Amino acid sequence: MIPLHDDNPTKLTPMVTIASIAVCILVFLYQASLPVGPDNTFVFQYGAIPALLFGQADLPETVVLIPAYATLITSMFLHGGWMHLIGNMLYLWIFGNNIEDVMGHAKYVVFYLTCGIVAALSHALTDPSSTIPMVGASGAISGVLGAYILLFPRARVLVLMPGLGATKVAAGVVLGMWFVMQLLSGGMSIGSQGGGVAFFAHIGGFLAGMALIGLFKRRDVPFLAPSHRDRGED
Repeated sequence: MIPLHDDNPTKLTPMVTIASIAVCILVFLYQASLPVGPDNTFVFQYGAIPALLFGQADLPETVVLIPAYATLITSMFLHGGWMHLIGNMLYLWIFGNNIEDVMGHAKYVVFYLTCGIVAALSHALTDPSSTIPMVGASGAISGVLGAYILLFPRARVLVLMPGLGATKVAAGVVLGMWFVMQLLSGGMSIGSQGGGVAFFAHIGGFLAGMALIGLFKRRDVPFLAPSHRDRGED
């Protein structure tokens, strides 16, 4: 299922969500403008490399620009290709605005970055000796999804289903199925070598979002809120 839109209105302009999307797009355009060699260097400089994070490897001094721990944040704004970028930004645009709405801008920044850091570490711990850079906003966005499923499971999401067209499905179903797929894919990826999708980053980020949302949301925002339609709002 490919989500296209939700029916969950917001009162706050999602400035942080918009800014995050803009930065990711600008960084990717810069990546795409680089020749192949320097582009790889750029990814090694700013991607999160498990072996560097845990002190099991070092980059050449001519390549190192920032401390390894800082790549836990910078890696969130790099992407491996157009489809990687578009998919992440689509999910962030659909679900991020509502989570920013229930927190406010400042808390949302902290929440988003914290989930992204937890996600990156969750992936790194599965193979601490890996020298493959991890890039992408999907870990932080997974935290947003984890928060969303606890707050708005009954919100209706317009999804595109191959062969069936567009239909509306409860967010709890859409995000629940997404998380189950990450668990299954993560289990099958254990022991595999090489790069690929960082499923454990998705799992770690999602669980972090579920664990942290109670600390970050406004007190007047309930868990398991009724859908926009059930509330009878226009």
